[in-house]
This record gives sequence, structure tokens and C-alpha cells, in this order.
Amino acid sequence: MLLIRIAQVLFWSLQWLPYRLLRGLAGLLGRLAWRLVGSRRRVTLTNLRLCFPEWSEAQRVAVGRAHFQMFLTAMLTQGLQWFASRRRLARACQLVDVHHWDAVRDQPVILLAPHFMALDIAGVRVSADYPLISMYGKHKNLRVDDLIRGYRTRFSRGLLYSRQEGLRPVLRGLKAPYAFYYLPDLDFGPRDSVFVPFFGMAAATVPALSRLARITGARVVPCVARERADGQGFEARFYPAWDNFPTDDAVADTARMNAFIEARVRETPAQYLWTHKRFKTRPPGEADVYGQDTR
Repeated sequence: MLLIRIAQVLFWSLQWLPYRLLRGLAGLLGRLAWRLVGSRRRVTLTNLRLCFPEWSEAQRVAVGRAHFQMFLTAMLTQGLQWFASRRRLARACQLVDVHHWDAVRDQPVILLAPHFMALDIAGVRVSADYPLISMYGKHKNLRVDDLIRGYRTRFSRGLLYSRQEGLRPVLRGLKAPYAFYYLPDLDFGPRDSVFVPFFGMAAATVPALSRLARITGARVVPCVARERADGQGFEARFYPAWDNFPTDDAVADTARMNAFIEARVRETPAQYLWTHKRFKTRPPGEADVYGQDTR
């Protein structure tokens, strides 16, 4: 309980620091983490070797280091998500091209939100202005779980469900004006997954986006959350609603999703979640690409 309180005070204090100062501190901590957290460093470099074979090793290391800095930047700005006023949060994370979402808000909408480092702050930022449905991993510590739920729904505009509850509550709630902030691009294992390309690799991907869109009649509007180009904070950038989606081919729909995410990753490679073992699940007969590091 004391540690939780200390963490709250720490993040409450950090929210008042200028973003550039937080980013500089994240750079120092990121360099330290790059040296000390060997298992995540190896996963990051393995992912970059698989996805960018045309790069030199020096390029991969540079992007890996920059990724660790962005990872720590996202961590140090947690206080903005938890404590900042709606006005301060709007300055810290801007909504860009939201008219693409507004154009279809009379229908159910799925916001396709890949795992970029600004994912969490963007979710809270969007929920401050719009009714949002999202999911999270339930924490085993009930006190921590209550805090997470409180922080993520503090603007009272959203519905938050745990992954343990499954998609049934999402299906019930996904009606205009609510939108589902959907995180589609993790390796959840072979169950219910299909193998579709991602950077030329067969990536186990749950085809839920296609199925959800078909069942609910929802439009898919991508929402990509990244650091702004001016380095002054974050942005959640919206893209036009996808036409001709879903189709009768859920595998092809899932491949289309991965292709879109890949294109966005290539724009800002360091900001994607490379510490995740995206290719841990392999097609039958293919070897583990992460070697002995199974954590």
C-alpha cells in the first residue's frame, strides 16, 4: 500500500515537469535500461533484424535505443494521464484529423489503435471528449486494479472492460455514439489466430477486427498515437474510415490490417512496441526466432 502511494505521489509530481525535461530524463533512463534489461534488448534487436533485414546492425541498435527512450517517455508521462486536467491533457496530446471519425460518428466505430508508445495517453485523451469503450488487462492486486480503472475512466466518458470478460460487453455497448478503442497487434498465441504477413514474417494475429465489424456493422477508423514531429508532446492521428471492410474473407481483412500497421511503423520505427515478442507463435514446423530467451 505504501509503495502504491509513493508511486502516485511520484507521478503526480512528474506531471508538472516540462515535456522536454521528461523526455531528456527518459533518454538517460532509456540508456541505462538498454544496458541493464538484456532480455528486452535482445527481443527488440531480434524484432528489428526480422523486420528490417536491409538495415545495418548499427541502424538497428540506434532505433532500439531510441525505442527504449520512447518507452521511458511514455512511462514518465503517466502522471499526465492520471492527474492532468482536461485542458492540460489536450495540450499534451493533440487530436489530429478527427474529422475522419466525425464523418462516421452516427454509426458504431472501431478505432484501430496499434501499439505505439503514446497508446495509453491517447486513449485517455480521446475519452475526455468522446464516449469510448476500451479493454485492459486486469491486475491481480485489487487495489492497483481499482486505481487503473479509476484513472482510465476519470472523465466519465468511457466504458472499461477487462480482457477476462471477453468481447461480449463490447458487443453490447458498441452502438453510436460509443467507439471501441481496439488494440489488435499482439501475439496472443495460436488459439483463434491466423498467420498473416507482418514485415514479411508470418505473424499470429487474431482476426477479431473483421469479425467485430461484421457483427456490429461498425466502421473502422485507424487512430495512431505517437510523439509529435515537433517533439513537444503526443498526438492521436485519425485516418479515413476503411471502405469495403469487412469482406467475406477474414484472413484477407486481417492481412490488410497488418499491412496498414506496417506502413505506419515504417514512418516512425522507434515508436512501435518492439519489446513485445510479436513473432513468438510460429507456424507448424518453424523454429522459435527468439532462441533461449523465453520470458
